[in-house]
Amino acid sequence: MKSLKEQTEAKIEAGRQANPEFMQRVDEIIAQAKAFQQGNGAIDIGDKAPEFSLPDADGQSVSLADLLKHGPLIVTFYRGSWCPYCNLQLRALSARLDEIHALGAQLVAISPQVPDGSMTKDAISEMDFSVLSDQDAQVAAAFGVAWEVPEFMAEHMRVDRQLDLADINNGNGHVLPIPATFIIGRDGVVTWRYVDVDYRTRSEPDDIIAALK
Repeated sequence: MKSLKEQTEAKIEAGRQANPEFMQRVDEIIAQAKAFQQGNGAIDIGDKAPEFSLPDADGQSVSLADLLKHGPLIVTFYRGSWCPYCNLQLRALSARLDEIHALGAQLVAISPQVPDGSMTKDAISEMDFSVLSDQDAQVAAAFGVAWEVPEFMAEHMRVDRQLDLADINNGNGHVLPIPATFIIGRDGVVTWRYVDVDYRTRSEPDDIIAALK
């Protein structure tokens, strides 16, 4: 089975073949974001994770404190169900859930999409983890991984993909999370993290499981 990195790299290469000018511009935007150290303000290993309470797909409030009662927690931020890289990541994590649960940990995925918008109930049931809605990206901001979408990319979403982020995210059309992943111990302290402003790269499930061990 291909690693998540191999899958995302294949997706990037397909994008380069299909639309080289767009991908070149994305490369430039990401390089600029890294030059300005965007994402460097994310909470770090040893930091206390900020408390949150967010609605799940049924509109029920789920808090960090409640989640941590069951053991260590993997918190992964993703942009939305419309993002192919996010879908690759969530499927890769879903395939390793038995191992994650065997280590006493749980997984929660957070996106700005409105409840019932991130995934269908059937998909959530199949994946067996919580999907929470951070519509105003305030939790992403508290974790230090909120990213204001550059106008070039926002226009691409509107025009080329016909995605209305303001509608998808219930009014928030400008801020998406950096697709970051954190492991939080039962004491609420971050024990591992992966943060990269390049939304096309994601933490490898193997590395997450190794960190849990």
